[in-house]
Amino acid sequence: MKTRCLIIDDEPLAIKLIKTHLSKLDSFEVAGECSNALKAVEFLKRGHIDLMFLDINMPEITGLDFLKSLPDPPYVIITTAYREYAIEGYDLDVIDFLLKPISFERFLKAINRYCNRSNPFHKNSAGQPQSAENRHVFIQDGKNIYKVSYDDLLYLEGFGEYVKVVTVSKTYLVRDSLLDFEQKLSGDHFLRIHKSYIVNLEKITGYSSVHIMLKNNELPIGRIFRERVMTILKKGSSG
Repeated sequence: MKTRCLIIDDEPLAIKLIKTHLSKLDSFEVAGECSNALKAVEFLKRGHIDLMFLDINMPEITGLDFLKSLPDPPYVIITTAYREYAIEGYDLDVIDFLLKPISFERFLKAINRYCNRSNPFHKNSAGQPQSAENRHVFIQDGKNIYKVSYDDLLYLEGFGEYVKVVTVSKTYLVRDSLLDFEQKLSGDHFLRIHKSYIVNLEKITGYSSVHIMLKNNELPIGRIFRERVMTILKKGSSG
């Protein structure tokens, strides 16, 4: 099922840009577009919306006042040309705050934050995280966008302005930071083991005090990460 999006903005070019960005993601669709908040109120009465892209400076009522008026709002990503609204927006628990003009790279980060927020890890009756097979992250390798399942991820290696994303079937080269991926891959399935490596805990086949072992690879454990890594791995092996 696709994520249904509503774009609320009084600038046609801004709406067009968001629609262009969304068209690159197969699992998202534009369910509607509104030029002001009053029209959006009527639209929300007619059907379910998963994610709302909301401008702030609009006629009749501002985007923030509109958001405050909703008893049960969908997930929201704010889009605006004015940086000063960011703090108030985050106080309303929005997913992200995008400053116009919105680059696709920055847009994709917001989408991944939405995916993390809308599909949290669920715990089973024993309090342990269930499989990550239904979680995913969108990554951009060159001009192509890929939807990568958490369950397929083996490890990530950061170097400079790029991250090598290694999966069970393919390797991607992404212009991003390892820290940003660490934030995207929130939950209990991934662990930073080194300044240059993040590993999928479910893919670990063994470990020593200095290495993590995967099926066909070995990754180093960084000295400053060792104590935390050992604590987590020992806890997992005893659980």
